[in-house]
Amino acid sequence: MSDGYREHHYTSQDGLRLYYRSYGDPLAPRTPVLCLGGMTRNAADFDDLASHLAEERWVLCPDYRGRGRSDYDPDWRHYVGPTYVNDIRHLLVAAGVHRVIVIGTSMGGLLATAMAVVLPAALAGIVINDVGPDLDSEGTGRIIDYISKDRPQPDWAAAVAHLKKGMRFLSFDTERDWRRFAEGTYREGADGQLHFDWDIDIVRPLLTPAEPQPDLWQYFRAVRHIPLLVVRGGISDVLSSETLARMDSEHAVMTAITIPGVGHAPSLNEPEAVEAIDDFLAAI
Repeated sequence: MSDGYREHHYTSQDGLRLYYRSYGDPLAPRTPVLCLGGMTRNAADFDDLASHLAEERWVLCPDYRGRGRSDYDPDWRHYVGPTYVNDIRHLLVAAGVHRVIVIGTSMGGLLATAMAVVLPAALAGIVINDVGPDLDSEGTGRIIDYISKDRPQPDWAAAVAHLKKGMRFLSFDTERDWRRFAEGTYREGADGQLHFDWDIDIVRPLLTPAEPQPDLWQYFRAVRHIPLLVVRGGISDVLSSETLARMDSEHAVMTAITIPGVGHAPSLNEPEAVEAIDDFLAAI
């Protein structure tokens, strides 16, 4: 057990060794929480929120294949939504969890809506963080460009400075916050430099998709009657205010908050986000 969490591994359907953290008591009476990160992110992003929620619930935070402490996939064509959802299904089986509340940032939010199609009975509620069925092309293009090539840094100070320059609209207020974000972004390589903590091949299916991209509104409609909280960064270039309004109009029981001055994506450690999540979970 590390600081406040336990570390686990399980085996995917195709034999990869995948990693997840768990926080809190597996026997806690409240519905467990599953935290799903963004495209390149990993379990470390949820450490503060998961520690907070673990006071009442069991919280699971996986690293997707190709990220963090999970194995990289030798076949980049597996870095697609159906594979990730299947990995999540195997995680829930391995952990013995039958019903969860999903907190999903960016790609994690889209995977939560896909779970509503594949695993509808498993979802007790969803928190979607700064993503929607219509993706702003400017924001997605920026992300794809950033994650598609390694950008080695000589040390942690340089890594923090690089992130501050490129992601200045994040809501980190302290040097500790930026350093922790950097530690969730980079890993030390054999050459002594810091490299991105993901397989840069994860972007290849986005550049050369094997199939047409699905209509994400169909997935969103699958969560129409599942309790839903949507968090948006006020200056997000991924989730527009127009898309958020349409999501609200198409959902029966949706709550939404916008965090002023924050870009893609809110950390979910902002006081407004924590309060909204606490209020949302209280009823589930």
